[in-house]
Amino acid sequence: MTVTAPQSPPGDHAPGPEDARPAPPTVLPARFSAQSTRGEPRRNLSTLRGSDVYAMLGALAASLAVTWVMFDRLLPFNGALGFVVIAYALFLGLYALLVSFDEDGPAVRDRLAAVVVQSLGLLMLAVLGFVVVYTIWQGRTALPHLNFYTESMANAGPLEPLSVGGIAHAIVGTLWQISIALLICIPVGLVSAVFLNEVPGAFSRFVRTIVEAMTALPSVVAGLFIYATIILGLGVDQSGIAAGLAISVMMLPIIIRAADVVLRLVPGTLREASYALGTSRWRTVWHVVLPTSRSGLTTAIILGTARGVGETSPVLLTAGYTQEMETNPFGDSMVSLPLTAFKLVESPEPAYIARGFGTAAVLLVLVLVLFVVARVLGGRGPGRLTRRQEHRRVKASRRDIQRYSTRVATATPTTGTASTGAASTSSASTSSSTRSTP
Repeated sequence: MTVTAPQSPPGDHAPGPEDARPAPPTVLPARFSAQSTRGEPRRNLSTLRGSDVYAMLGALAASLAVTWVMFDRLLPFNGALGFVVIAYALFLGLYALLVSFDEDGPAVRDRLAAVVVQSLGLLMLAVLGFVVVYTIWQGRTALPHLNFYTESMANAGPLEPLSVGGIAHAIVGTLWQISIALLICIPVGLVSAVFLNEVPGAFSRFVRTIVEAMTALPSVVAGLFIYATIILGLGVDQSGIAAGLAISVMMLPIIIRAADVVLRLVPGTLREASYALGTSRWRTVWHVVLPTSRSGLTTAIILGTARGVGETSPVLLTAGYTQEMETNPFGDSMVSLPLTAFKLVESPEPAYIARGFGTAAVLLVLVLVLFVVARVLGGRGPGRLTRRQEHRRVKASRRDIQRYSTRVATATPTTGTASTGAASTSSASTSSSTRSTP
C-alpha cells in the first residue's frame, strides 16, 4: 500500500535562504555594426595612386642625385654603365623604403616586383628601338634612291655613288630561297604537327623531343649539314636551292612547334562530335581540326618565315656570294638580304656601308610586316570567321535554301498524282466488292 504525503499549496511554503538571493540581471547581446564585422577594407594592388607616382619620382630623383655625388665628389668612379647600375640599385632601395611608409610587407614586395618587371620591359623596348632607329639612320642616304631597289651591284664599284647599284639581286634571291623553304616546310611541318597531336605514342614523343631540340639548333650547324650532304656529298653547286634547303632546316622546327601548340587548342568536344557522327580520324582532321585552327596555323607559318628570312650563316655556306642578278635557283651563286648586308658593311667605303645599313633596314621592315600579319591573323580565336568568310557562308546557306525549295516544289506534283491514283484504286475495289455482295 502506497502512502502519499500531503502537499501544501505553492504559496504556503516558508521562505528559505535561496529565495532571498536577487535574480541575475538580464544582459542583452551587443549590437555589432557592419563596419566592425567587415574589418579593414582590402585595397586593390593593381590601382595606381598618386602616392605611388610620387614615391617613384622621388626615388628616381634621389637615386640620380646620390649616384652623381658618389661618382663626382666622393668615390673615384666613372663610366656610364656603372652609373646606370648603381643608380638603378639605389632607386629600387629608395622606392621600397618610400612605399613601406604607407603599405605593409606584401604590398611593398608587390610594388617592387612590378617596378622591376616594368623597368626590364622598358629596357628591352629601348634596346629594340635603338637598333631600329640606328639602322635606319645609318642607311638614310641609300634608302631614298629608287635604283637601290631596282638595280644590282654588278656595275657598282666601291667608289661609285649611291645613285648607281642596288639590292634587287638580294631581294630576288631572298624570295627564291624563302619560297623553296616554304614549299618544303608547310606540308612537312603541318603533317608532323597533326601526327604529334592525333597519333599519341612512344614514337610521337620521340619526334616531339627531336623537334624541341632542333628549335635551339645553331644556324651554322644547319648550313654545315646541307653543305656536307648536298654540296659535298651529291656534288650540287652553291646555289639558291641549297640555301633554301638550309633555311628549311631552320624553319621546320619552328613551324612544327608552333602548329603543335595551335592544334592543342582545338576543343576536344569538336573531335568527339565528329567521331559520334561516324567520321574517320583523318576526315575529322581535314574537315574539323584544320579549318578550326586555320588562323593559328597561318601564324605559325609566318613566324617560321620570319625566322628563316633573317638567316645569314646557312646562306653564306650554301649559296655563295655574287653581285650579279641570278634568277635561277639551280644555277650559280645567289645571295640574300642578310648576306648582302653582312658583305657590304665589311667594306671600309662609306657608300658600301650606307648600302649595307639600307639593306638591313629593308630586312627589318620585311620582318616587321611579317610579324604584323601574324599578329592580325592570330588575333582571331579558333573557329572565328572573317567578314568575307561569313558572307560566303551566308551565300552558301541561301543557295541551300533555294535548292531545297526547288526539290520540294518538284516533288509535290508527283506526290499528288500518286495519292490520286491510290484513291481511285481504293474506290474501284470498293465498288467491285459491293457488286459481288448478294
